[in-house]
Amino acid sequence: MRFLISVFDTASNSGTGNEMAAIDAFNEMLQEHGHWIFACGVAAPSTATTIDNRDDAGLTNAGPVNNTTEFQSGFWIISAESREQAEALAAQGSKACNRKVEVRTLLGS
Repeated sequence: MRFLISVFDTASNSGTGNEMAAIDAFNEMLQEHGHWIFACGVAAPSTATTIDNRDDAGLTNAGPVNNTTEFQSGFWIISAESREQAEALAAQGSKACNRKVEVRTLLGS
């Protein structure tokens, strides 16, 4: 099964040197144990563009869909044998990056 682990923060690219080292070690562990699919940071919502082309509306607005204090600042896409394993890996990721995370199952996985 595949899972999305979203990292939440109040700033983008805010990891300290120690946090980045812990994230690198966590990423290496994911790769060594066959859980790694992809991971990356995400730019701040202030850099977003929201596009709504439903029914050919052609609407484009500067900024995010949702304006919140906390936002997705990064994510991992992982492979795990179960939801429980994904949650255990997410707990390790949360500790590594020192941020709260959210786990969701990817549909069709």
